[in-house]
Amino acid sequence: MSEVKKVVLGFSGGLDTTYCVKYLSEDKGYEVHSIIVNTGGFTDEELKHIEQHAYSLGVKTHTTVNAVKSYYDSIIKFLIFGNVLKNNTYPLSVSAERLSQALHIAEHAKKLNADAVAHGSTGAGNDQVRFDMIFHIMIPGVEIITPIRDLKLSREAEIIYLKGKGVIINFEKSMYSINKGLWGTSVGGKETLNSKGILPEEAWPTQVTATESREIKLHFEKGELKAIDDHNFPDPTKAILYLQSIAGTYGIGRDIHVGDTIIGIKGRVGFEAAAPMVILKAHHALEKHVLTKWQLGWKDQLAQFYGNWLHEGQILDPVMRDIEAFLTHSQENVTGDVFVQLLPYRFHIIGIESAFDLMNSKFGKYGEMNSGFTGEDVRGFSKIFGNQISIWHKVNQSS
Repeated sequence: MSEVKKVVLGFSGGLDTTYCVKYLSEDKGYEVHSIIVNTGGFTDEELKHIEQHAYSLGVKTHTTVNAVKSYYDSIIKFLIFGNVLKNNTYPLSVSAERLSQALHIAEHAKKLNADAVAHGSTGAGNDQVRFDMIFHIMIPGVEIITPIRDLKLSREAEIIYLKGKGVIINFEKSMYSINKGLWGTSVGGKETLNSKGILPEEAWPTQVTATESREIKLHFEKGELKAIDDHNFPDPTKAILYLQSIAGTYGIGRDIHVGDTIIGIKGRVGFEAAAPMVILKAHHALEKHVLTKWQLGWKDQLAQFYGNWLHEGQILDPVMRDIEAFLTHSQENVTGDVFVQLLPYRFHIIGIESAFDLMNSKFGKYGEMNSGFTGEDVRGFSKIFGNQISIWHKVNQSS
């Protein structure tokens, strides 16, 4: 008898991946090894329930990977260092975590010496490209199986199939699709399927309960959030979660992103990302005080490329390591406190305090006086600084 082939399946426990287990094991004869990579979107109870569900479907093994810390260390940290917002709006909440998940799934396939790897992506979005590309790079030669995409399955067809297999789960579809992770939560629904429409209040996972203004202090050390008010967090992921628990209740960080997909179509998605938005704006405010003009200028250019290339799944491109090295070095003096005022649906950066603040009154006050140079110095500098342009105008006026 021939040996049964092994397939590693990225498993969330939802309808699509539930279908994949039955299809791969019973129709295709694979030994299915399911894996879920937690990037901050699941509770321990939810993970236990997903494990039980996987085994009830007949998987050979199920593995739960806690990837929250590695997700932060390998991706989120650099998104903060770069103040990355896709199209000046979206903090890459879902696209970034898909890369972390794909990398862990590929490593698991290597570990099990699997013959194939599978995921439940459809043929209409970015995730199919992200997963496929990383698998091609990390586990070349391993077959990639995508039943939902390849069979062009509708939700109704999946439900009929699973009922025929005796699978009993709640097949009712929520009005809104929610994807929660450490760096934000995406929200999709009928309002995001068209170019016009705003999500109603009840669609947002976190409801607004805070109404009174509150001031908080964020402490950064070399660009990383390490304390909020009097609470210290050696692990920045804990600081993110704590800030989310505060700022999320104000309805901060809600928006709809309109973006270009990897496959060439545009799409809209709602998201709530209270902690990411406050952290990015606070971090940027601190940087504007402690970094030089050209540090800020080059950071902006490199970070924009980094965010776009990350969104398109190119986390394994070596240029990303080069940019990460630049971003890391730029954070040497990004240490200090940032004061933030929280209000319903908005927040304000009040100011910063840092030993590295370049807005130092010892060297002058903008618009008032300076102590670093004289008026005569400025006269000479202005003449020299514009000298070549002055020559150009004289030459071209005389010709």
